[in-house]
Amino acid sequence: MHEHDHSSTDCCPTSLGRRDLLRGAVVLGIGAAGATIAAPGVAAAAPGDPPSLAPDPEAPADAPPGAVAGVEVAAPTIASCAGWGAAAARGTIDAVAANPNKILIHHTASANVTDYSQAAGYQIARDIQQWHFANGWVDTGQHLTLSRGGYVMEGRHGSLSQLQSGSGTVVGAHAPGQNSQAIGIENQGTYTSATPPAQLWSRLVELCAYICDQYGIAPTQIYGHRDYTATACPGDVLYSMLPQLRSEVAAALSGTSWSVIVDNTSAGFSAGASWLTSSFSGERYGADYRYATPAEVSDLATYSATIPSSGSYRVEAWFPGIDGYNTSTPFIVYTGTGSSTIRVDQSTGGGAWLSLGTYAMTAGTRTVVAVSRWAQGTAYVVADAIRVTRL
Repeated sequence: MHEHDHSSTDCCPTSLGRRDLLRGAVVLGIGAAGATIAAPGVAAAAPGDPPSLAPDPEAPADAPPGAVAGVEVAAPTIASCAGWGAAAARGTIDAVAANPNKILIHHTASANVTDYSQAAGYQIARDIQQWHFANGWVDTGQHLTLSRGGYVMEGRHGSLSQLQSGSGTVVGAHAPGQNSQAIGIENQGTYTSATPPAQLWSRLVELCAYICDQYGIAPTQIYGHRDYTATACPGDVLYSMLPQLRSEVAAALSGTSWSVIVDNTSAGFSAGASWLTSSFSGERYGADYRYATPAEVSDLATYSATIPSSGSYRVEAWFPGIDGYNTSTPFIVYTGTGSSTIRVDQSTGGGAWLSLGTYAMTAGTRTVVAVSRWAQGTAYVVADAIRVTRL
């Protein structure tokens, strides 16, 4: 088998790119100071299929490159092949002097593991490399790999040094016809019906922005594997999120992007002794989350952050959606000039960011979101993570 061919049914390895000023963040709800809004849950992430690391067949196609200009983007932490324990390549890896002109997004079609640790991500990367060796390839096919916990790894040997120099690229084995033109990014997991974890998504935005900045690729040149091959990769859900990915990468490149995530383990989180800790649900953000029994008491779990400037901000919440959790949990958003209470059904729609609305916020360091125990019934209210993004 030629190394750059794929002969399976769902997914494969990775490739990369730079910038355009495309914008348009996805806003799912609108809140005003003093208002009470019912926020329905979003579709819960489905469990992953059994591990399958095989790539699929793909037909080559070309897309025009985009020219871009913008601000310098900080490099994300990327583990080298040596850093994650890759075996040595089993042959010569070719390189080309020309810069890539696009990024191709893939998924590994492996299990949606709930172990988000660095060690777990590294092990899956090693498993992928061994599968590619067994497939007759000289090395991992993709240029970069992104774990479900948000850890970025060099895929094919030599990819990292050329990315860091912003000149030329190694030839991958992730998409025939595109292997010398596109940077392939392999996202661990299966995203046919499941949503990528928040950690993976935020790191994917950062990684794509860095690649675009290094190589002068426009965010409009971020594609899915299926755009160049008859394949389901990168899964219906992740593929449907590519317009959002392009928008968020464009915002990062234009210098207007700002976002902060405060988890229940972050320094900005605070809760009293009534708020217990659990890691029961795999839909949690990070290692664990907090829960409490409803009571008519002023006992808030709070999230503090520094809002960098007055403006419009989208506020989102992440929580495990479990049948039996409270169907009307009060989330309070503080804008600096007032507050809004949003009732959230936490019995469903977990494992994804749920919009609590868009708000005009003033600059400053303060509590920006709180979860209240003042709810009906005995079903637990949950405080996991929040995200605030400047629009």
